[in-house]
Amino acid sequence: MSAPEVEAKDRKILSLLAVDGRMSYTDLGKATELSTSAVHQRVKRLEQRGLIKGYGATVDHEQLGRPLTAFISVTPIDASQPDDYPERLQDIAEIESCWSVAGDESYILKIRVGTPGDLEELLGRIRSVANVSTRTTIVLSTPYENRPID
Repeated sequence: MSAPEVEAKDRKILSLLAVDGRMSYTDLGKATELSTSAVHQRVKRLEQRGLIKGYGATVDHEQLGRPLTAFISVTPIDASQPDDYPERLQDIAEIESCWSVAGDESYILKIRVGTPGDLEELLGRIRSVANVSTRTTIVLSTPYENRPID
């Protein structure tokens, strides 16, 4: 099954709602440079297509064309360089989360891409932009994610 086409504005809406499922249509409109009514129509269409399954829930990344999830551990090549890796990487759309961690690595990135080839290309961009080495763990399945807190 091929992933349906998802416009850039729709991807932005999905990204914003993934962070804050209660974001108003007005705020979504401001963030996407669309009118409130245009955002409302797009959100309804995304719901109908099954790309939004709930608010505060997860987005269907397979339908978005990004079914491959991986965690990338980032280690500086030159420890004397400034620790500005999150800023260097912030414009890479495939990076969903960035965590500063204790241990051998400095950061762990959660990414979503379409294919192993896309992952390979992304790793090259991350290494180049941030001047880091990487270690990658590919997710095989997700029994649960974003569990509610009791």
